[in-house]
Amino acid sequence: MPDTQMENTATTVAPDFTLPQDGGDPVTLSALRPAPVVLFFYPRDNTPGCTTEAQGFTALKAEFEAVGAQVYGISKDSLASHAKFRDKKDLTIPLLSDEEGTTCEDFGVWKEKSMYGKTFMGIERSTFLIDGTGAIVREWRKVKVKGHVEEVLDAVKAL
Repeated sequence: MPDTQMENTATTVAPDFTLPQDGGDPVTLSALRPAPVVLFFYPRDNTPGCTTEAQGFTALKAEFEAVGAQVYGISKDSLASHAKFRDKKDLTIPLLSDEEGTTCEDFGVWKEKSMYGKTFMGIERSTFLIDGTGAIVREWRKVKVKGHVEEVLDAVKAL
């Protein structure tokens, strides 16, 4: 029996956006077609899980490119924060800044979270695989970093 979550999201067109890119021109999602696109939303620059995830995508960047996919990280951090993060951790994956939070809200990753008994709003670590037509064909919510990048790469290869 087919995975109903994948079946349901296959007809969902990814919300379009234009966001500033660390060290480059702004990126418009719809302009990237027909390449498949991986968007990973992460809570904050220079934190342990986010660093591990961004380094994982950087390590496999050539493999994503070999199958024609483009990968972008998105958080609400500023371009200046992204530049420091990139330089400090030797990242090569482009980082997009969503300081206004509109794209995070459009993708449904801006959520109420809790830590140490306090609730606050933040980005739920999530990844979206968007095919060449702009449809979300796979999404990962509440991502656990270990093994995630490899799982995403396998999904891209299966397109």
